[in-house]
Amino acid sequence: MTADPEQLSEGLEFEETPIEAEEDGLRHVRLDIRRALPDRRLDKYLAGRLGKDVSRNVLQRYIREGNVTVNGRAVKPSYIIRTGDSIDMMLPEVKPHEIPPEPIPLDVIYEDNDVMAVNKQTGLIIHPARGNWSGTLVNALAYYFRENWRQPGDVSIGDLPVRDEEFRPGIVHRLDRDTTGVILIAKTELALYRLGWQFEHRKIQKTYTAIVHGQLPLEEDVIDAPIGKHPRLKELYSVSRKTGREFPMMAKQAVTRYKVVQRLFPPHIEKGFTFVELSPKTGRTHQLRVHMSFLGHPIVGDRLYGGGPLYLSQLDGQSDRAEGALITRQALHAHTIEFKHPRSGAMTTLTAPWPEDFTQTLAELQRRCDIAP
Repeated sequence: MTADPEQLSEGLEFEETPIEAEEDGLRHVRLDIRRALPDRRLDKYLAGRLGKDVSRNVLQRYIREGNVTVNGRAVKPSYIIRTGDSIDMMLPEVKPHEIPPEPIPLDVIYEDNDVMAVNKQTGLIIHPARGNWSGTLVNALAYYFRENWRQPGDVSIGDLPVRDEEFRPGIVHRLDRDTTGVILIAKTELALYRLGWQFEHRKIQKTYTAIVHGQLPLEEDVIDAPIGKHPRLKELYSVSRKTGREFPMMAKQAVTRYKVVQRLFPPHIEKGFTFVELSPKTGRTHQLRVHMSFLGHPIVGDRLYGGGPLYLSQLDGQSDRAEGALITRQALHAHTIEFKHPRSGAMTTLTAPWPEDFTQTLAELQRRCDIAP
C-alpha cells in the first residue's frame, strides 16, 4: 500500500505492508517511513493514524510491552520517528460498536439503585477486550438489565457510568478469568466515582480464600514484594525490580497479608496443602497468584504460576493418573469485600459463597485429614 493523501499533505510519507494475521487475531502491520516530520512522537502519530479504533493509552501500553517496534527494537512511546524507520505493529482487532446482551447466568448477591454485586463464576472475563468481544460479565449485565426492566428509572447497560474505556460500563475493579467471587458494579456516576476513589486510596478491604501447595512458613505474615511484567514471558508477572526490557519499567509495590486457616495433610501428599486467607493491600495484576508462587507455595490449579490441578487419583496415591477431577483452575475465591456505600456512607460487607469445585475440594481434603469442615 502506498502513502495515503492525508499523510502526504502532512509531509510524512510511508508504505504500509499488511502481514499475515496472528493466530490470536492481532493484526501485524509494517510501516516503512519514507519521509518523516520533525519531532513527531511514535504514540501521537499512531494514535492519529488509527483514529478511534485504538486509544492513545492502549497504544502507549502496547509500545511499552514491545508490541510495537522500530527497526526491530523496542522503543518508548516518546520515540521520535525518523526517515527510513521501519515500524512493526501488532495491533488489536477493531472493537465492535456496541455491547450485545448475552444470556449468561449471573449470581447477584446484592443490588440497589447505586451498586450491584455479583458472585462471578469461573471462566468469565470481566469486560470486552482484545480477542474477547463477547461472553463477558459486561455482556451478561447488558442482558440482565434488559430482562429486568420493571418500571421507569430501571437502568440499561447504556446507562451505566463509564471512565476512559467505553466497553467497561460500571466496572470499578476486576477478577482474573478463573478467579471466582464477589465483584462490584457501579450503576451511577456517584457510585463509580466514590467506589473508584476508595479503590485508589486503598479504603476497600478484600479477603480471598485459597488452597495452596505445601505449608506456608508462618501462621500470619505480610508479603511486601514488588511486581512487574515477567522479563521473558509476556502473559506473566513476577516479583522483580525491573522487567528486563531494553527500556525497563520499574515494578510496582505489592503488599499481601496472609493468614493460615487450616493446614491439611492428606495421606500420599508429602507436604500437604494450606487453606489460607489472603488480603491484598495493593491491587496489582495477578498479585495473589504471583506472591504465593514467590513464596514457593503456588495456588492449587494455577498452572501459569506453578500450581497443579488436583484429582482424586492423586489423593489415592496414584500420582501418575488424572482421574476424578476436584479442581483444575486456580483455587482462588474473592470471598468478602468491605466498602463504604457510595450514597449512604454506611460500611457494607458482602460475602460470596464458594463455588462447587472449591467447596468439594476443601471438603474432600478435610475428610481425608479427619478435620471437621
